[in-house]
Amino acid sequence: MPGLIPSRFIDDLLSRVDILDVVEPRVKLRKTGKNYSGLCPFHQEKSPSFTVQPEKQFYYCFGCGAGGNALGFLMNFENLDFVDAVEMLAKSIGLDVPREDSGHGKQADNRYAALLKLLEDISNFYQLQLRQHPQRQRAVDYLKKRGLSGEIARDFGIGYAPAGWDNVLKAFGSDKEKQKLLMEAGMLIENPDNQRNPLYDRFRDRIMYPIRDSRGRVIGFGGRVLGDDKPKYLNSPETPVFRKGEELYGLYEARKKVRNPDRFLVVEGYMDVIALAQNGIHYSVATLGTATSASHLRVLYKLVPEVVFCFDGDNAGREAAWRAVQQILPLMEDGRSARFLFLPEGQDPDTQVRSIGAAAFEASLGKATRLADFFFDTLCARTDLTSLEGKAQLSKMAQPFLEKLPKGIYRQLMFDQLGQLTGVRVGSPNQNSSQPAPPAPPAYAPPRQSFGRPPARNSRPRVEWSPCMRMVNLLIRKPDIIAEVAIPDELGEIRDPDMDLLLKVIELAKAWPSSNTGELMSRIYATSYGSQLTELFGKEHITPTEGMLEEFKDILQRLLEQYHTLKARRSMLESLRQRHTEDDPGASGQPPDA
Repeated sequence: MPGLIPSRFIDDLLSRVDILDVVEPRVKLRKTGKNYSGLCPFHQEKSPSFTVQPEKQFYYCFGCGAGGNALGFLMNFENLDFVDAVEMLAKSIGLDVPREDSGHGKQADNRYAALLKLLEDISNFYQLQLRQHPQRQRAVDYLKKRGLSGEIARDFGIGYAPAGWDNVLKAFGSDKEKQKLLMEAGMLIENPDNQRNPLYDRFRDRIMYPIRDSRGRVIGFGGRVLGDDKPKYLNSPETPVFRKGEELYGLYEARKKVRNPDRFLVVEGYMDVIALAQNGIHYSVATLGTATSASHLRVLYKLVPEVVFCFDGDNAGREAAWRAVQQILPLMEDGRSARFLFLPEGQDPDTQVRSIGAAAFEASLGKATRLADFFFDTLCARTDLTSLEGKAQLSKMAQPFLEKLPKGIYRQLMFDQLGQLTGVRVGSPNQNSSQPAPPAPPAYAPPRQSFGRPPARNSRPRVEWSPCMRMVNLLIRKPDIIAEVAIPDELGEIRDPDMDLLLKVIELAKAWPSSNTGELMSRIYATSYGSQLTELFGKEHITPTEGMLEEFKDILQRLLEQYHTLKARRSMLESLRQRHTEDDPGASGQPPDA
């Protein structure tokens, strides 16, 4: 029997998949503001009531009440169970689904959480050394020389790893088990040839930059040497919590500062990101010693319509830009944009923004080279367009790249541009062999529900939620409220048809208090209560985010008051029955004592 799918893998899967990529090949959608709408695939209708919200990574139908995340959509549309939906979603982005023995699944999750806790503690340790260590002045002087303020250093959690072989080892590796965890987190290096001291710190005498994931959890570090050691910059190795090819430095900090940015700027180093933020440009990110990958771009394009790449203007910079082009093309849906900013020789974003100022730097982003111009300029430079042979060569070089573009207007315009350069209309712009035609909508089938009657077709469901379902709805939309509410044990004694679901959601929210909505939903989908999720989106939720905690507390208090009132009433009735039985023994239906 296959083992359990680790919950951390499901979290990662949902963070990397765009729900639009899942829904659009199966449902014809039209952009309506920030969202997308279309005819619902789960019931027959003439006017669109089905919406996809990329910002929240949800879909919902106002007609039949179907709703959920990418996994929920696959389960309903393809008629899959949870495990099969995870397999299909993972396969769509080239991932293998890991399995764990049922006895070790919880252990693995605990180990994962322990690694994150350890890395957070080490980050705090490094920050403390920057403030208190006797040798901290060299690090402080370096940061001041780079123009960093104390506020920016705090926002990015910058710290200092003092010189010495065992500072972290001594602080966090007091026994063999803790040393093993440090090794797993990439913070120690093993030297088996040294029998006396086989373990030593990976980072020594370096400025330390914590690398955070999109939820703000420290998953690794980058270190800039203060002395003459090599390499100049050193990153944490790959670990169970850190994969270099999928993370972007500064993304968490950027989203914390700018809620809805118009673009992201991709740069090459930690200091570029920090220096730009120091100058008020809070939307830059950096790859972690790797080229920009499709995974990086999917994350960014889920958040913004435009990505600008900043490279050196030399040959190496242009080669890096060309590699980025090859990753971008398959993702260039209509409405997305990519540009390339090439800096003067010897300049980087840090020095450039300090030289010309933030306003001029931002203005240069708007004038950066567009993807189409860079693409055709690069290929045209490799051939002679004054000859027929050169035009034929350009067409041969360009077509394989353009075939990767998604079906749409942009793809057609790129083919038209190639036709203008060669004088011949090339290919069939609206054909894309890599994208299968969307399947016809299935016959009507109501969304999976384990309670209530299916809503009438083409009508908005009129569902009177029980207090428990309202609490479930609030918890799913804002899972962190569970950390601020004390849940009494007697809640489970209240009789309500949806109490089991509420208790399960509370249990999951407590077990993973930092989950977001999508992650919590995915965990509920994996339980026997998963089919009940669709009704949660069958009614508009008008409580503002800041009012959800108070509403949750209010419902809980009223539930408990009703329970206590009913319990007192039952107690009183039982007492009256007993008294009546004592006064009239025959009333009990039993013969009196002889």
